[in-house]
Amino acid sequence: MEKITAEIKDQTLLLEDIYSMTIIAPSITESARCGQFLSLYSRDGSRLLPRPISICEIDKEQGTIRIVYRIAGKGTREFSTLTAGDKIEVNGPIGNGYVLDTKHPILMGGGIGIPPMLALAEELNNSGIPKEDISVILGYRDDTFLLDEFNKVSTVYISSDSGKNGIKGNVIDAAKHYEITGDMIYSCGPTPMLRGVKAFAQEKGIKAQLSLEERMACGIGACLACVCKSTQIDDHSNVKNKRVCVDGPVFFSEEVEL
Repeated sequence: MEKITAEIKDQTLLLEDIYSMTIIAPSITESARCGQFLSLYSRDGSRLLPRPISICEIDKEQGTIRIVYRIAGKGTREFSTLTAGDKIEVNGPIGNGYVLDTKHPILMGGGIGIPPMLALAEELNNSGIPKEDISVILGYRDDTFLLDEFNKVSTVYISSDSGKNGIKGNVIDAAKHYEITGDMIYSCGPTPMLRGVKAFAQEKGIKAQLSLEERMACGIGACLACVCKSTQIDDHSNVKNKRVCVDGPVFFSEEVEL
């Protein structure tokens, strides 16, 4: 990981309180992988801790990284006011990304866990997997975002809380409704969703990779504020814990307890 002062290329509002920001950061982009995240720092000295935000798209040729985030507090609200040409301190890329060992992937993203699925879908498609073989299940609260971009590289299925878009329910309901099959599940979203993904994967006998959402403090593995329960003893703490920031955020489902 590397901490730099990066320039913002552009920022747009996608939905109420959901923003898309593209950052010019060639040195970070060079080693970035789908499933990793960036830590963004506030200009306000009273907000010492960075805000972790998942990577949505990686453009190695242009040296840019795109993130999509929801305003959740004062830090992310500050980020939403920035415009093209503004500077921001960024640390990254951080964590372990997805293992791309698949021919028929199933991607499941819920809420603000949807954006990192786009980077993964694009990388899988660029690796030679036809869009017809990349099944993406997206769980929205109500209105959709990033849908046109997903449709370019994958076959998309939608669920929503209200039933306004796709079927009414969650990503597991959609997977069962559309009888989706594959050889690897990739997922990102809130813990209840990931718990359902893990159970679904076990039921179907499919391996699954989960990107965990946890509150973080330092974001570099030092403070142990973002530990999750693991099935094996961690070499760092000598207990059954894993640090989501650097040991994850992506884990195989059998590695963690939810």
